[in-house]
Amino acid sequence: MRTDPSASTTGKRHDHPGPVLGTLGLFTVLLGAALPLIDFFIVNVALPTIDHDLAAGPAMLELVVAGYGVAYAVLLVLGGRLGDMAGRRRLFLIGMAAFGVTSLACGLAPTAWTLVGARVAQGAASALMLPQVLATIQATTAGPRRAKAMGLYGATAGLSMVAGQIIGGVLVAADVAGTGWRSIFLVNVPVAILGLVLAVRSVPDTRSAKPAPVDVPGTLLLGLSLVTLLAPLTEGRAAGWPLWTWVSLAVFPFAAVAFYLTERAADRRGEVPLVPPSLLRLDSLRRGLALVLPFSIGFGGFMFVIAVALQQGLRMGPVSAGLTLVPMAVAFFTASLAGPRLVGRYASRVVTAGSVAQALGITVLAATVWWGWPGLGLAALAPGTALAGFGQGLQLPVLFRIVLSDVPSDRAGVGSGVMTTTQQSALALGVATLGTLFLSLTASTGMRDALVITLLCQLAIIAVTALLSLRLPRAVR
Repeated sequence: MRTDPSASTTGKRHDHPGPVLGTLGLFTVLLGAALPLIDFFIVNVALPTIDHDLAAGPAMLELVVAGYGVAYAVLLVLGGRLGDMAGRRRLFLIGMAAFGVTSLACGLAPTAWTLVGARVAQGAASALMLPQVLATIQATTAGPRRAKAMGLYGATAGLSMVAGQIIGGVLVAADVAGTGWRSIFLVNVPVAILGLVLAVRSVPDTRSAKPAPVDVPGTLLLGLSLVTLLAPLTEGRAAGWPLWTWVSLAVFPFAAVAFYLTERAADRRGEVPLVPPSLLRLDSLRRGLALVLPFSIGFGGFMFVIAVALQQGLRMGPVSAGLTLVPMAVAFFTASLAGPRLVGRYASRVVTAGSVAQALGITVLAATVWWGWPGLGLAALAPGTALAGFGQGLQLPVLFRIVLSDVPSDRAGVGSGVMTTTQQSALALGVATLGTLFLSLTASTGMRDALVITLLCQLAIIAVTALLSLRLPRAVR
């Protein structure tokens, strides 16, 4: 008989399971969570040098970013399902090894097309590895340990997205052994080897007690839905919006509806679809995902736009552009550490407070750009970026905790896959939409006005997250 995940959250399903994740194991899986997110953003500051070295051109550079993001987003839920079936540690090890190999391929790529292909493969490897992180935490921790682990996961995710551009800038400028931009990929190889050694020693193996077979129709339709939406949005502007982009966007709603109907039919037959609609009946998961979506759209768009504005608009080098984001990273980390204590006192209203703080930071940043352009440096931009980062740090870890709070342990892989797919798709969507808006406006209004208008659009997105946060379950388990 099929278990409805929207049933009561009391009982055995939240009891602490046999395997326990120790400190070293937690560090190892968080390392596995950091690598894919770092590599989503690390290329932003390296795009000019990649273009110069490989004669890539705007459309090809878009593919270097989009190829990774789309492959990553399309395969995340499948990666979670495979971990439930074959064992999460095994899939984590396979994903980590594949990530190291594909990173080496990226670093050695002789042509732009080779780099794009290696980035797609790298995104697929990330999709095998990342869902196992949250699923392992859910299956091997409970109570305060789980709350602490989820807080650290949220802090790692946010810091990785900011640190990616900082690390990328430093590596490109350092030109380690004459490798230039290639070092941003080659550095992953020894890190992946370290991760493999640590995982074998410290990560316990878990899997679903009742693993379900792969939902082939659901997997294909989810892939079609994400590709027909993300591919034209990320590639359309650079390619001049050819016919295929409009055909693809027209196909998207039909693919999405077909996916939902297929999953609902499988759910009603008592099967376990790729994304069970019954899982979405969990109030905490449904309302939490409704915030993860706009939050990640704004975050992804901001990180891409600010990288372009700092380097092309303010003529900063890759190191200066990366260091400009250090105040945001420090503030994010500080807020994420304070989050669990604040949640104990103020519950989900911490997310609302974070939205307000982020909105103030983006407002300060927009005003700074409007009045100070083009004579801006790290000191002038620090108040706005730090305040925005503090607000983001109050939101993201708590949102992750809320989304997964009621997911049954035997569906941990599916739940984490759904959440990370939502986050990753939204990050790519933010780059595609806010990035396209910014680059289009730059040609007509100039860099300063384009950046201010884009920041105001992000402000509107933050207002949506603030309103949605009022509907979150008040208590946070």
